[in-house]
Amino acid sequence: MFLEDELAIGRMRMRRISISFLVAATAFVACLAAMLGLASAARAEAQQAAGQLAALVRPNDVNSGSLLFPSKEPGFYVEAPRLKTDVTINVSGPIARVKVTQRFQNPSQGWVEGTYVFPLPENSAVDALKMQIGERFIEGQIKPRQEAREIYEQAKAEGKKTALLEQQRPNIFTNQVANIGPSEEIIVQIEYQQTVHQSGGKFSLRFPMVVAPRYNPAPIVQTVEFNNGAGFATPRDPVENREKIEASVLDPSENAKINPVSLTVNLKAGFPLGDVNSSFHAVDIRQDSDQARTISLKGDAVPADKDFELTWKAAPGKTPSAGLFREVKDGKTYLLAFVTPPTVPDAAAAPTKREVVFVIDNSGSMSGQSIEQARQSLALAISRLSKDDRFNVIRFDDTMTDYFNGLVAASPDNREKAITYVRGLTADGGTEMLPPLEDALRNQGPVASGALRQVVFLTDGAIGNEQQLYQEISANRGDARVFTVGIGSAPNTYFMTKAAEIGRGTFTAIGSTDQVASRTGELFAKLQNPAMTDITATFEGTQAEDITPNPMPDLYSGEPVVLTAELPRDKPAGKLQIVGKTGDQPWRVEMDIAHAADGDGISKLWARRKIDDFEARAYQRQDPAALDKDIETVALAHHLVSRVTSLVAVDVTPSRPANEPLGAAKLPLNLPDGWDFGKVFGENAAPLGGGQDHGSITPTESAGPQQAAADIQERGASPEIANLMAAAPTAKAATMIAQKTSTVNLPQTASRADEQIMRGLTMLLLALTAASGLAVWRRRLKGVFTTGGRRNGL
Repeated sequence: MFLEDELAIGRMRMRRISISFLVAATAFVACLAAMLGLASAARAEAQQAAGQLAALVRPNDVNSGSLLFPSKEPGFYVEAPRLKTDVTINVSGPIARVKVTQRFQNPSQGWVEGTYVFPLPENSAVDALKMQIGERFIEGQIKPRQEAREIYEQAKAEGKKTALLEQQRPNIFTNQVANIGPSEEIIVQIEYQQTVHQSGGKFSLRFPMVVAPRYNPAPIVQTVEFNNGAGFATPRDPVENREKIEASVLDPSENAKINPVSLTVNLKAGFPLGDVNSSFHAVDIRQDSDQARTISLKGDAVPADKDFELTWKAAPGKTPSAGLFREVKDGKTYLLAFVTPPTVPDAAAAPTKREVVFVIDNSGSMSGQSIEQARQSLALAISRLSKDDRFNVIRFDDTMTDYFNGLVAASPDNREKAITYVRGLTADGGTEMLPPLEDALRNQGPVASGALRQVVFLTDGAIGNEQQLYQEISANRGDARVFTVGIGSAPNTYFMTKAAEIGRGTFTAIGSTDQVASRTGELFAKLQNPAMTDITATFEGTQAEDITPNPMPDLYSGEPVVLTAELPRDKPAGKLQIVGKTGDQPWRVEMDIAHAADGDGISKLWARRKIDDFEARAYQRQDPAALDKDIETVALAHHLVSRVTSLVAVDVTPSRPANEPLGAAKLPLNLPDGWDFGKVFGENAAPLGGGQDHGSITPTESAGPQQAAADIQERGASPEIANLMAAAPTAKAATMIAQKTSTVNLPQTASRADEQIMRGLTMLLLALTAASGLAVWRRRLKGVFTTGGRRNGL
């Protein structure tokens, strides 16, 4: 009986073991299936990731001429879009119409968005944007800035090709182009209108090619005190849109120059031409007639690293002294007039005494050719002072020195001391421009009786806090006149032109050492001659609704009065009268409106200058929203890009597949010609990082570009590629470009690998548990039969 019970128990245990075995077997099969599913999913995910990684490249996968930015995927990089620019400038009399064609090429196998920061003349009226896709042209539409941005972002998300043109400063623009396909080229055309500059019988125009790195002071922190002594800090950023005016800059000692530009000028002066010259580039000049020339760059294209300047003069005795042009649009007449007042040398004698405060920039951006030009110019200016003058010299970088601690007599000894001091200046450090400007305007003592106070500022203007400086000049200029001298191959002409206008002085550009003597001579001719003051413009026989600029600025010898006006009728009669005085001598000129020549684009020039007037008086407005609305109204009516309006173009047909990611990169820029990379960004500039010439940057902990290049080269990259990847610091930026714009985010797939792994591990654990239980039951079963056998003599 006992044996039968034991056998029954044994059979029950065998059935349980069989069941456990089946469970274990089932678990093992399930585990195996899960692992196979994991492998399959991994293969599928790898294939999908491979498609995603098409937008990323390894150093060995690209040509040596490619520029690479780091991505979030270790070992992979984003190949930057490439850019080529074609420029056509048509000059007709005093007006230039410019077409800029930007060709964005995507060399990678992924989809990309490119952002290009580029300059235009500070007086340009940008009114057209076209995007070419194959044989089709898509016209851009002017919209309020925020609305244009929303249209662009939506089109980008929907996979549509789209372009957005925004103004960051009157002379700095950004062009964003989204959904450029693999190995695809997108063409974007921008058009603008500008006036030709005239001074001293010479006509000129300037096409800027590169945005020089800007020094952006750190945000100011103001403390607000209450009655109980407590307070709080309110930050105020002196640099508007600081991240928008920054771009990566290549070290020219380690990289070939990029962004080639071809340029052609079709010059129709409207009068017989004399000399025609290009100041900084080699050109071919073809004579089409006595009044027309065609000018083109030699060698087809040049790198975008310095401004292009063209100058021309009339044939002897043919220089025009006045001009009047008109355009009729939407029932209104728009006028453009220029008049060069006569010189009255006898009656317009210079003041017996002058007080000149020279301010020289010796920051890092002035290193190389720029500081040499500034030293030569300032030494020459000091040498030309008379013994009756007083003067001082202030130099600044991120520190400041007031050399004489106030005005001193321009004795031979003092002049020699100052010249020796100036010739010993070297360029380094940041560009803190506000303190020396305050010192020059506030701390030089009262103006002596009968003297004329003049402040001469020599700088490249490479700053981003222009509005702070305008406010200082406007508030504290007093009776002084502010003259600006732009130094270097890519000066910030917007800042220096507007600063001189607010300061009732003039702007002089010195772009090479060859120009120092002639341009400094022109400047001193203006300093030594009295301003032409009390200029007003009125209309007889008709009424003008708006005349710009308002008020009229003072003029200096050889400079014309240039004004635009809006008249309420399409066929106005009457005369334009311009009056003023030179010294104590009055002058007056009248021009018959009926005899005005026809001109195109004058309405846009008037609108651009009207917007400039609004902006210049912004500090007087108590309601910023009302100011923005006034600017928006004018800009929308005349289809102009402004601070509050943008141009956006969208292709209605989606081109990027929904499952394809979109990479982004800010297109890099060349360092302006003649600049010293180490002085601007620091001698040990970190790759993609900061520099010493910056007010808010935190240097990265990485080694310098040479070490970074060596590290990349050890991983298999060629020396050229290694240098390119390691030598593109963000100019004046607080974060690395790879973190900001050059990352590619890989989206999650439908079957997540981490979930599959957890399932597989869970099933494997169950199988191992079941197998362990099976072994235990085997041992126990063996004990049962062995014991029963012994008990029964078996």
